[in-house]
Amino acid sequence: MTKRTPFRRAAVPLLAATFTIATLSSARAATPQELLADYAAQAGTAASAPRGEALFTQRHGQEWSCATCHGAPPTQTRRHASTGKPIGALAPAFNAERFTDSAKVEKWFRRNCNDVIGRECSAGEKADVIAWLLTIKH
Repeated sequence: MTKRTPFRRAAVPLLAATFTIATLSSARAATPQELLADYAAQAGTAASAPRGEALFTQRHGQEWSCATCHGAPPTQTRRHASTGKPIGALAPAFNAERFTDSAKVEKWFRRNCNDVIGRECSAGEKADVIAWLLTIKH
């Protein structure tokens, strides 16, 4: 019979935790097309690029539009209107990292929709914006 050491017992939960974290991280990875499909399914309607462009460029009774900070079209690095922090190009064709992490996408939609529209965006509005952004090519 072999004797188990405390190190071996401690290693098993650590490995399980590492596997769980890796699995959760990869579950949040996405493509813009997958996010678009998810939001459209949640909304129960097809996304509309023209509605997405209108949502992006209009002010909705607030001080800013999405284009205020992201540019119109959102194809270059810009600066935030009040903080001056750099904002990478939003259109996926110009920034391959855009819309690849669903947790980040949700975070920024929540913040930006509250700033621009004064409320959270609906799933349909998110789908519309992503649909429009996917039409912007080099």
